[in-house]
Parts: sequence; C-alpha cells; structure tokens
Amino acid sequence: MALNGFLEFFQKGKTFRPKKPFASGTIRYSLHKQAQASLQSGINLRQVVRLPQGENLNDWLAVHVVDFFNRINLIYGTVAEYCNETTCPTMSGGSRYEYLWADGDLYKKPTALSAQKYIEHLMDWIESQINNEAVFPVSTDVPFPKNFSAISRKILTRLFRVFVHVYIHHFDRIVSIGAEAHVNACYKHFYYFVQEFEMISAKELEPLQEMTSRICKDKD
Repeated sequence: MALNGFLEFFQKGKTFRPKKPFASGTIRYSLHKQAQASLQSGINLRQVVRLPQGENLNDWLAVHVVDFFNRINLIYGTVAEYCNETTCPTMSGGSRYEYLWADGDLYKKPTALSAQKYIEHLMDWIESQINNEAVFPVSTDVPFPKNFSAISRKILTRLFRVFVHVYIHHFDRIVSIGAEAHVNACYKHFYYFVQEFEMISAKELEPLQEMTSRICKDKD
C-alpha cells in the first residue's frame, strides 16, 4: 500500500508535537519531495527506500530520519491519551521486552520510566539532534559529522521501540479509528529502509519479528 493520504489521515486527529519541516529550496527538501512522489505513485516500497543514483547517503538518511520522526509522532499522537502512568507504567513491548532510558544528561544511567515519559524524553532528544546544525547541517557548505550514520542508527533504533509499544499495547486503538492500514504502511516503509541500510540490529527487531514476517513479504 502506498503512503499517500497518511499525513492527511493522522493530522485530522491529535498531534503529539509539531511537525519538523524541510527548508524549501534545499537539497534535503528536494529529496523529501522526490521520496514522497515515489511513495504516492505506488512504487514498490523496497525500491522507494534505495539511495537515488548520484545522491549523498547522509542526505538520504537525514531526510528519512526526520520523516519517520514526524510520522511516528503522528501515530503515537493517536494513542497518547491512552498511554499513561497507570496503563503503561513501563516502556515495554509485552512481558519479554522493557526499554530503559538514558541520554547521558538528565539520565546518565539506564532508568525505568513509564512509556509516556520514555517517549516524551525520546522525542525531545531526537528533536534536539535534528535542530542541532552541527549534527543535521542545513547548508551543503557544512559537512555531516563523521558519526552521522551511528547517530541515525541510534535515533531509528529508538523510534522502532515506539512501534513496538504501539503495536503490542495500543493496536486496538489503532484498529478502532480505522488506522491499521496506514500504520502498517508506515511500518513497512520504515522496516524496508532500516533493512536496506542496516540501521537496526536483528536483536532489536525481534519484538515485532512475527508481525514483520507477515506484513513485510518479499513481493512487497
């Protein structure tokens, strides 16, 4: 399923936080538009995520990190009011997986938080990375940091945990508002991207392995 209509569908509801835009006229804005056009044309998702010929890998990673940040914010916004200290006292994906938060600043050691607090801290942390022009440069005159790929891996790995929590603990809410197909399409796009560029370890992907094998088939 192509992702056209995704943003329109979710923006009718609650938004977890403001969307991060791309500056018009920049290379990243052009790449973003190119990627969106491919998605809306219904092109095979495995092909959509591949690096366009002649383009810079870091620019392609940056575009998708920001885009997935925006999309997953929208998805979480639809379940946020049902995700609180009482309903979700830990950031978990079922009984087998629990995620601890550490950011090297406020939380120097891995700390157990409610899912709501974990995701709030996560989105704040990602936003600070995206807004840091030394990490996500807005000008082609400023080079990406040498560890940009590692930073992108960390962001995408942590964003995947939001998918884990939403799918395992709040999917009934997603189904009740008729958003299942939209969320699945976003997840497939995300999964094919992180697989294409080896951004998330197999161990981290384990919590959704069964579902992934069902909805992310080779023919897609």
